[in-house]
Parts: sequence; C-alpha cells; structure tokens
Amino acid sequence: MFTVTLLTNPERPCLEGALVDSLRNAWGGGEAYWLAPDEAAEFSIAALPTGRWQVWADLQDMQVDLVIQPTKGRRKQMLLADMDSTMIQQECIDELAAEAGFGPQVAAITARAMNGELNFEEALRERVAMLKGLNYAVIDTVLKNRIKLTPGGRALIATMKAQGAYAALVSGGFTAFTTLIAADLGFDENRANTLLIRNGMLTGAVSEPILGRDAKVAALVEITNRLGLTHDQVMAVGDGANDLGMLGLAGAGVALHAKPSVAAQCDIRINHGNLTALLYIQGYSRNDFV
Repeated sequence: MFTVTLLTNPERPCLEGALVDSLRNAWGGGEAYWLAPDEAAEFSIAALPTGRWQVWADLQDMQVDLVIQPTKGRRKQMLLADMDSTMIQQECIDELAAEAGFGPQVAAITARAMNGELNFEEALRERVAMLKGLNYAVIDTVLKNRIKLTPGGRALIATMKAQGAYAALVSGGFTAFTTLIAADLGFDENRANTLLIRNGMLTGAVSEPILGRDAKVAALVEITNRLGLTHDQVMAVGDGANDLGMLGLAGAGVALHAKPSVAAQCDIRINHGNLTALLYIQGYSRNDFV
C-alpha cells in the first residue's frame, strides 16, 4: 500500500476538496482523510500510479505539493536535518559575508556550490578566506539580526521527539551557528564546521576535515548504528547538492525548497509547504502537533 499526501503552504492554504476527490477517484484511492482543513489531506492507493510526475508538475502550478510513499514505516524514528536554507531561511556564510562587504561575491559561490556546480569543500575554503579579519562578534550580530527560523521547525522536532524520535542537525555551515540553533529548536545533537579564530578575529580558515556531503552520510550511518536504528527509520531533509548523499540513504529523503538539480534526484519534494510538511507526510494531523 502507498499513501498519497497533498499539501500546501500553511500561510496560504489552498487545497480544495474537489481536487483531492478528483485525484483519489482517478487513482482508485481509499477514503480521503484531512490532516488539516484546506492545508493537507491523504488517501491510500494499492500501487504507484503511472504518470505521477506529470500530475506532480500540474499540481505545482496550483501551489500544491504531492508526495507518494509506502504506507508501511513512513513514521520515522530519527530526523537528520541540514541547517542553512532548511531549518533556517538563510545561508549563514552569505550573511557573514554581507557584514564584511563581500555579500554578492560569496552568495554567488554559495548558489553554485549548493546547485552542485562546484566542489563543496573547495568552495567553502574560498568563501571562508574572504572573511579573514572579520571580528568574531559579528556572528552574534548576524544571529540576532539576520537569521530567521524556517516556519514549522519547532513543531516538527517537538512532535517527533514526543513520539520517541531522535533529532540531529548536521550542517556544512559552522558550529558557531548550529550550537545555538540546535539548542533553540530542541535537537539532540549538532555537527558542523569550526571557524578558526585568532585574537578575536576570523583567520580566514576552517578546521579540517571539512564536514561536507560524505560527512553527512557518515553521520547518518554513525548515529543510526549508535541508536540501533535502520536507515529506513530516518527522515533526512536538505536543499543542497551536499545533502544528496544523506537524502538518498535515508528511508525518506526530503528535498525542501531545494535547488532544481537536487529536487530532480529526490522522490519527496516540498516546494510549497514549510517544515510541518514533514509531519503531514508521516501521517500526523494538525491536532497531533506538539
């Protein structure tokens, strides 16, 4: 059995009952269940439908996300999340660069790296080098004035943890940010790169080895082994090319507002919903949210 989930942006809910019923009837689905009025609904089907990606594309024009996944085991016991442009709405290194006066240059490199056009590790070294001499205190300024949490993050983590799940934040960004973001959102642990500092100033270097794509995969393997979980029990979420390894290995790999080249390689693509979408696709209703 498979479960079909339809969802929209909670801030602009636009899911119509007629649309849900039409698709359910076309695919011979079971009774529709509304997870949240006008926002998210699901129904079961016996087999994967043909032409589902064309339907997905058509629904994108209507600002509706479509996810189809096996019903069995869809409620996960571990969340493995990227930070930049996933749990928060910004890229931390871009915001630091903006404070240093190199915003556009660094942002351009970040965009190419996240789209898989550049080697992640080399691109990170190049961008960090441009921050040399920046006062470390600027990090606090960026955290307070420039960083905003992605909507739904608190509910996602609190609800999964209330059901016994484990939450890990694994970022190609920096510990100066992940430590605080993880604590604020309720993650059980966090991993990231460490900016090197001398006399209160950034040296323009980062500690080696750099936490990139391979390290995110290693984190998934290590944490699941430690907790006695299987990879199928993990939901991973990210947006960039350096997330593809963990997204492919996890039982549910969610491309959240991802770069097109990244989303194209994932079966679960959320382009309109926020982080609460990760609860809906596990079968949680709005009333279940913590």
